[in-house]
Amino acid sequence: MTQADMPLHHDPAAAQNNVFAAELRHWRDVRSLSLTALATKLGYSRPYVSKIESGAENPSRQFAAHADATLQAGGALRAAYAEFSAHRSAAVRAPVAVESYDSIRSLVVDHDDASLSFDGHIYRLRQRRRLINGGSEPITRYLIRISVDRYPGDPERSNQLYQENPLTWEEIGLHAWYGEDRSEPMAWAAHHDRDAFKEVWLQFSEPEGGRRFPLYPGQSCWIDYEYTVSETHWGNWFQRAVRLPTNRLSVRLDFPTELEPTVWGLQTSMTAEGQPFRTPISHQISDGRHQYSWSTDNPPLHARYRLEWDFRGRSDDERTPPSKVMAGLGIVQEGEEILRQVARPFDLPTEAEDARRVVAELNSAAERVAQAHVFGKGMGVAAPQIGIGRAAAIVRTPDGDTITLFNPRIVESGAVEDEQYEGCLSFFDLRGRVPRALSITVEHTDIDGNTHITEFERGVARLVAHEVDHLHGKLYLDHMRPGAEPIPVEQYRATGKNWTY
Repeated sequence: MTQADMPLHHDPAAAQNNVFAAELRHWRDVRSLSLTALATKLGYSRPYVSKIESGAENPSRQFAAHADATLQAGGALRAAYAEFSAHRSAAVRAPVAVESYDSIRSLVVDHDDASLSFDGHIYRLRQRRRLINGGSEPITRYLIRISVDRYPGDPERSNQLYQENPLTWEEIGLHAWYGEDRSEPMAWAAHHDRDAFKEVWLQFSEPEGGRRFPLYPGQSCWIDYEYTVSETHWGNWFQRAVRLPTNRLSVRLDFPTELEPTVWGLQTSMTAEGQPFRTPISHQISDGRHQYSWSTDNPPLHARYRLEWDFRGRSDDERTPPSKVMAGLGIVQEGEEILRQVARPFDLPTEAEDARRVVAELNSAAERVAQAHVFGKGMGVAAPQIGIGRAAAIVRTPDGDTITLFNPRIVESGAVEDEQYEGCLSFFDLRGRVPRALSITVEHTDIDGNTHITEFERGVARLVAHEVDHLHGKLYLDHMRPGAEPIPVEQYRATGKNWTY
C-alpha cells in the first residue's frame, strides 16, 4: 500500500494539471519499477518519462494508452489523461492564476509516522504527519491516497479481483483528526473513487461545514487518519513514497505471533534499482505480538521504502512465493544476465578494500535471508546473486562457521559422487537433485593476496561447489542428469534438515 500525498494552497484547481503525472507515479510505485525500468518497458528514454512524471512535459494520448497497457492500470491512466486533457482545454479557454510546483513543495513533513496492525483478517493503518507550512499561502486541504494491491506480482489477477470485488468506502471506514492529541475531527471529501484505490481531500475544517482551521505560513500541526482494509484486498506489503521534503520517516508493523511473521525491506529511488534498507528493521515480541519498527532521517525526494512480509505460520498456498521473498531480500533472480556471466576476479591485495566491501554486503544479505528461512543444510551467497559481478562468495555451514572465498576454482574433484536435492536463492520455488563429488579441492585467494588450497567434504563441499558455480556463470540446473527436472518446493520434504550421508 502506498500513499502519494500532496497539500493544496488556496484550494486551486491547478492540481489537476499534474493528475496524469501523479497517476503515472502511483502505478510505477504499484509495479515496483524504477524510472529506468519503466522507460525500458515503454520504449521511451528515461529523461522523457522523468519529465512526464514530474509534470515538466505533457503526455500524449498514445503515451497514456501505452503506459496504461504496460502497467496494467485497468484504464486508470487513460482516465487520468482524459481528465488532464479536459482541464488543459478549460485552462486555455479561461486562464487562472495558479501556484507553482515549487510553491506546493514549500510544505515540509517534519515527521511521517505509520503504524500498521493485523489481527489475522483486517489490516488497520494509522498515519500521522507533522506538517510545517514554509510557504506564503495558507493550506486548506491535503490530498491522501489509499491504494491496495493484493497480488503485486500478478497484475492481471489483481485487476480481476478489484473489478469483481472493489475496495469500498464502507470497508475503509476512514476517520481523520487535526492536532497532536486528535482533538479536532477533520472533514474529508472523495477526490477519486476507483476499484483499487481512493484519493481523498482531508479538509482543514470540522465536518458538516464546521469551524475552519487553515495551516498558515510558519505554522505547524499534526494530522492523523485511520482506515481499515481486509486481507482480501491487502497484499503482504506496505510502501511509503517520499513526495514532499521530509525530516523523519518511521514505520511500525504489528502482527500476531501465531502467524510466525518475517519482515524485510527494500528501497528504490529515481536513480537506483531496489536495494535492501541501509539500516536494520528492529524486532521484538510482546504480549503475543511481533512488532517491527524502522525509521530513517532526511529521506531523499522520490525515494520509496517498501516493507514486505511472509506469514510462515500459514499454509503454503496462503504464503508469499519463496522466490518473491528472496527477491524482496535483494537476491537477484533467475533470468538476470549477471547470473550467467563469469565474475571478475579480485586483484589482491590491491583491491582489498573493494573485496571487504563486497564481503560485508554478502554477510548482510545472508543475515536477511536467514531471518526469512531456516537453513538446516547451511547456506551460501555469491556476489552475482546480490548484483555484484565480482568473484567473491560466502558459505555458512550447519555448524555456524563462515567460509569466505575470493577467486575460487575447483582444481580437483573426488571420484565418488552422491546425489542430493539443492535449492538456490535465485529460484527458491524449486528444488533439484544434483550429483556432486563428495570431496573437492579448491584454490582460492585470501585478502592479502596469498593463494590457498583447501579440501572440502560432503555437505560443505556441496555448498562450496554451488557457490563456485555462481562465480563461473553456472546454476545447479546445469549439473542435473539428462531428463531430470526440479520439483516445486511444496513437494520437497526435507526443508530445514541436513543432508544425510
